[in-house]
Amino acid sequence: MEFYASCPEGFESALADELKRLGLSHVRRLKGRATFEGELEEGYRACLWSRLASRVFVVLGRFEAQDADELYDSVYDIAWENIVRPGASIAITARGVTEQLRNTRFSALRAKDALCDRLAETTGRRADVDAADPDVHLLLSLRQRRASISLDLSGDPLFKRLPPAATRAGEGAHVLRPDYAALVLAQVGWTALCERELTADDYENEALPTLVDASCAGGGLLLEAVNILTDRAPGAAREHWGFEGWQLHDAALWEQLLAEAREREAAAREREARIVAVDIDPAARKTAERMVKCAGYKRFVDFCAAKSATVLDHAGAVAGAAVVADTTETPLSLMHDAMTLVGELRRAPELTAAPVAALTRDGLLARALHAEPERSIAVMPNNEEATVEVWPSLDQAAAAFEASTSADAEEQTADAQGEAADTLMPEPTATLDLGDGKPLPVLIPESEQFANRLRKNARLRRKWAKREGVSCYRVYDADLPDYSAAIDLYEGCPQTPGRWLVIAEYAAPKTIDPALAQARMLDILAIAPRILDVPAEHVHAKARMRSRGGSQYGKQGAGKGASGERANIARRRLPLIEEGGLTFAVNFDDYLDVGIFLDHRVTRNLVREHAKQARRFLNLFAYTGTATCYAADGGVEETVTVDLSNTYLDWAERNMRQNGFVGPQHHFVRDDVLAWIRDQRQTRNRWDLIFVDPPTFSNSSKMGRRTWDVQRDHVELLAGVSRLLAQGGHAIFSCNLRGFRPETRKLARAGVVLEDITAQTIPEDFARNQKVHHCYIVRRLPIEDAMAEVGFSAEEIAERTEELRNPEARKPRAAVPAHAQAGNGKPKKKKFYASKPKGK
Repeated sequence: MEFYASCPEGFESALADELKRLGLSHVRRLKGRATFEGELEEGYRACLWSRLASRVFVVLGRFEAQDADELYDSVYDIAWENIVRPGASIAITARGVTEQLRNTRFSALRAKDALCDRLAETTGRRADVDAADPDVHLLLSLRQRRASISLDLSGDPLFKRLPPAATRAGEGAHVLRPDYAALVLAQVGWTALCERELTADDYENEALPTLVDASCAGGGLLLEAVNILTDRAPGAAREHWGFEGWQLHDAALWEQLLAEAREREAAAREREARIVAVDIDPAARKTAERMVKCAGYKRFVDFCAAKSATVLDHAGAVAGAAVVADTTETPLSLMHDAMTLVGELRRAPELTAAPVAALTRDGLLARALHAEPERSIAVMPNNEEATVEVWPSLDQAAAAFEASTSADAEEQTADAQGEAADTLMPEPTATLDLGDGKPLPVLIPESEQFANRLRKNARLRRKWAKREGVSCYRVYDADLPDYSAAIDLYEGCPQTPGRWLVIAEYAAPKTIDPALAQARMLDILAIAPRILDVPAEHVHAKARMRSRGGSQYGKQGAGKGASGERANIARRRLPLIEEGGLTFAVNFDDYLDVGIFLDHRVTRNLVREHAKQARRFLNLFAYTGTATCYAADGGVEETVTVDLSNTYLDWAERNMRQNGFVGPQHHFVRDDVLAWIRDQRQTRNRWDLIFVDPPTFSNSSKMGRRTWDVQRDHVELLAGVSRLLAQGGHAIFSCNLRGFRPETRKLARAGVVLEDITAQTIPEDFARNQKVHHCYIVRRLPIEDAMAEVGFSAEEIAERTEELRNPEARKPRAAVPAHAQAGNGKPKKKKFYASKPKGK
């Protein structure tokens, strides 16, 4: 019989080696599969014992299939009455195309018709089709003019083998799929270590084969490692198989192989080994502990603190060892520490015989180990690019290094010898002395310059902040071009004491090597908390574009609170900070921005000062309502806060309530701001002070067909805002587009003038970046005065005046572009927001 085992790309070599170890013959490695030949027992053995295969197929036939008719005839000629068990349901999947068969669904349907017609003629009954859960799943493969059809012996994919209890425990968490875990473990020879017979010296020294999982993530590597240690057949617990609907299925032979597997598992109870697990991320370690416990493997795994000395103490004496890690989901803020730990373990004298294999996404582990990997395997876990990188043990590296420089290698050039040495032997680790007596390993030696600059900035900022009464401020803003990041320090108020860092990486230019840029970022993440005295778990890494569009406060990712955000934001426990005598909730986990823009500290105080002469205040694009809190603190009688996000409105209401500003005079409105302004212009609602801080760009689905671009749309926005000002009122307009250029002449034609106050609103801690935002006072004047103020000629003013007096003289309006069309077109109910007058 001809069989093949399918696998993810990158697994082929390891899968072929595994099948050979299982005793299968004529094994050939092909792309995405490995083929082998044998009897029924060999197919069963691959199903039962392969840890790397996704599915196992038996080839039923190969034939010509130039067109649909030839495909039908060839499939019909197969004796399906001898293959499909009577009463079994079927499903056929097609892959590939030929010159005339280019639709896989049609090809599968044609093959299904041939099969069912054959069974109807030979047995008098057509097979039932069950695409979701068939008894017999067939795969039709088409290539050029040839085709083959195979029966899936597996049923469900073979990698679906996590214990049910562990699957439930790991729901929603990152748990490495078993076949990917098996691939990593295969690279360090964990199976051979488990099968090793201990010597008398090993028993005397209490030395055992040892696996150190230096980044255990969700526990996927640990579960597979225990299964290998206990010699538990990967398919032993499976209840249903694809071969059960196959007429050639031999139940007695299958039961015999299961009995053999149970005997092997029983014999493996005599095995002894240690598995030590750590993770820099406490949340990941908790998930791994829960997974291991629910799987019933707790006695096999020793969890400990993520420090190299502690790991080595738990590992004890080793009789062969290996180090593995899965850093694909390690938070960026913890990545440096995770890689440093792996490097320290590899260089530890106790583990010089231990090879290292890691599943990683960025290739930076080579910098931490100061050695290039011996081999790399490109893989796609969760359909995301990653690499399995493998380093030999230091003993092996030293032996290879010695061989490469020995007299036997005289024909090698000096350059080739030097290259071999660089590849095989690790370089000395670069460390920094930060003055606390604890040397800090770094990936880039030049990071010492960044450490010195940050230390100087921190000292100066600390004095300034104490003098000004500021507790949250920017410490560093790309002072060194190579270390292009912004570092903000947040200090909690007495209700939630603590210190937090938000480190935002600016996108590196395309000319910079991405790996080098990320190595610098990881050094920043390691150095900053040490200098600024912030615990590692309070460091939050973000990534932002320096001057491009995008939502001003978009989501960072799933985060801890992404599920049910709106329901939780009002009562969720969040850190509280103080600014200007007010208290605000901040969220470091879920969004690119945390809930307050530090560069608007002066602007918010300006709102409060202006609010002292105002009765009614309007906040547009309100975000978390911090400006509304300042206006209420300035003494306005009424506030209206408008934003398109329910979450941010709830957050704004929470901030107002936190500061004691509650009551019917404070309104919170969810709406598209431009559409809302158009509605309000038809009402009596007017405001003495308006604050407008729009995002640079937005294409939120809540806006319907329209999009928002601050450069393109600010004239329409500010013209509308000016019409909502009460007599003598004004607005404060701010935006964070670095290259923003106000269209002053277009605004003047609408009677709107701007006073640029940007320079006086830039706080001292943002002084290096005078374009961090732009800020203007917006006033409405008679159109003639506004046009004269910005330099229009008398003739232009007269022409505009005539246009306004004689509507027929106006130029015809252009059609409203798609980006400016409002959402659903339904008329909105007008609301009068002004509070009822007191007394009569």
